[in-house]
Amino acid sequence: MSGTESAFPIDLKKYRKLTLDPSKPQLTAEQKSTLLHNIQLLRDALVLFTATGAARGVSGHTGGAYDTIPEVCILLSLFEGSEKFLPIIFDEAGHRVATQYLLAALDGHIPPEHLLHYREANSKLPGHPELGLTPGVKFSSGRLGHMWPMVNGVAMANKEKVVFCLGSDGSQQEGNDAEAARLAVAQNLNVKLLIDDNDVTIAGHPSQYLKGYDVGKTLEGHGLKVYTVQGEDIDALWAAVAAIITYDGPAAVIAKRLMAPGVADIEGSTHGHDVIPVKSAIKYLTARGYPASMSEGILNNIKPSGVPYLYIGSTKEVGANRVVFGEAVNLVLDKLSKEEAAERVMVIDSDLEGSTGLKVIHQKHPEVFVPSGIMERGNFSTAAGFGFDANKFGVFSTFSAFLEMVISEVTMARLNNCNVLSHFSHSGVDEMADNTCHFGVNSFFADNGLSDVQSWLYFPADPLQMVAVIQRVFFERGLRFVFSTRSKVPYILKEDGTKFFGDGYKFVPGKDETIVEGKAGYVVSFGEMLYRSWDAVLRCRQEGLDVGLINKPTLNLVDEQTLRKIGSSPFVLVVESLNQKTGLGSKMGTWLIERQLTPKYGYMGTTKEGCGGLSEQIPHQNLDPQSIIMKIKQLSN
Repeated sequence: MSGTESAFPIDLKKYRKLTLDPSKPQLTAEQKSTLLHNIQLLRDALVLFTATGAARGVSGHTGGAYDTIPEVCILLSLFEGSEKFLPIIFDEAGHRVATQYLLAALDGHIPPEHLLHYREANSKLPGHPELGLTPGVKFSSGRLGHMWPMVNGVAMANKEKVVFCLGSDGSQQEGNDAEAARLAVAQNLNVKLLIDDNDVTIAGHPSQYLKGYDVGKTLEGHGLKVYTVQGEDIDALWAAVAAIITYDGPAAVIAKRLMAPGVADIEGSTHGHDVIPVKSAIKYLTARGYPASMSEGILNNIKPSGVPYLYIGSTKEVGANRVVFGEAVNLVLDKLSKEEAAERVMVIDSDLEGSTGLKVIHQKHPEVFVPSGIMERGNFSTAAGFGFDANKFGVFSTFSAFLEMVISEVTMARLNNCNVLSHFSHSGVDEMADNTCHFGVNSFFADNGLSDVQSWLYFPADPLQMVAVIQRVFFERGLRFVFSTRSKVPYILKEDGTKFFGDGYKFVPGKDETIVEGKAGYVVSFGEMLYRSWDAVLRCRQEGLDVGLINKPTLNLVDEQTLRKIGSSPFVLVVESLNQKTGLGSKMGTWLIERQLTPKYGYMGTTKEGCGGLSEQIPHQNLDPQSIIMKIKQLSN
């Protein structure tokens, strides 16, 4: 047996139950030995099964979960000995989900072998914990740094219990935690934080990009009792945990350590934040005394999988729009002197520069770039403040899911006539292994102004259109929002085989684009759903159904000429990966009716929680070309 068919080769039954009493802050030799045994056992298991995510190409996160295993083992030993503790290990860093899956296996909710399907599509082991999906998972983490305020409420509902929450120096950068700290102190809540302070986040080291930030001093400033220890010193760690338990009120242990301590190749580096590479996992486990054949037999026999499909109407060549955004901005900045660029433009990062395209701006135009922390609300408003001057322009970027966090700040920027170009990558659901809490599906929330003001929402369909959009709108005033996906996209082709957005193409804000005319009805789409819709339309046309296709790169503005054209046809079908409740499809029907246009109408969008994996997410939402074809045929009958 090999790959995921293998039995889980690290025997979790060797975990030794232990009872710890916080009134006894000094470990006995036997207690220490048992803790160290348990820590190593769980860390080895975690390295093995998270590495399967690397093997199958779905990424993942090893280092953070690996780091906090000592804290987890201590908490399990506390839960074993007393009912005074709420037996849930809340974690405000959802990417450390491997911990929760490991606990589910230890508790018997899932077989250990199932861990080898980490982040695999339909395995119910997605990239963040989701309550009700995975047996044994006791909470949904949501997005980074969002758990502590909820834990405060849990503590209020369980006043007789001690409630724990794992934190990190990354998650503690979120503004939610400052509010949670103030309330916890004001109400003297019995909340205890165990914070992994490893000085590593996605984009770098907080000590370098956020100078002056100190987790311990911040929490002490809010009024929490804080103990700072070396996280790998199990005696000191236990003594500190015992101390915060016996302390009356909210308290925290700051565990200082290198990221992924003792794991060659990733220790102390940003690579530790991500999934451990297969070769590094095999190297680690072999050094730990496991036969190389054990990990090799599993990891080398797991391969990336996908949903094979040969698209027509687009190229085999693909590009990453989220990266092209940064390259397109560079093309604009290249035309300015360094001094003029620094004077007119400020680009601020929220610890995601490598994911949202800002890294290439950082490298080529450091004069405009500001590295910053995981502080989306403040960073957006900072970009807006820079653009408060009519001749200056702020640039902000983060994941589309996090757009929901900055809505109030968007309103503030609009009221102040600020100039902000916002890039929200990882839109929709395509290749979103992090799953539901990271779906970027409520993009229309950005268009929250009144009817007498205007914002612009742009969703380019391929890399050439992304460049054209940025070139056109970069120095326009007001709030402009540009969306892209995590997944790469092909180039849209004309019927003659040339690139639709190639030579001679000019982007016009607010103008819909006719990909092909049709007499039977029209499909309206945009972004990464355009090439899928084009495939479906072309296949329908091959069968004699004269369907047209409209690209709507400006999502929130009505193109009266195009709307009247499609509204006068037999049917209109909107195809998007945004939330069906809040996306384009929820609005276009109203636009048609307001103009007394009454075609048959349908709209397809994201409707349910994710399935994990990568390319599987689109067919899971019934947004694949065959599903689009079925809907076209239903409307055309």
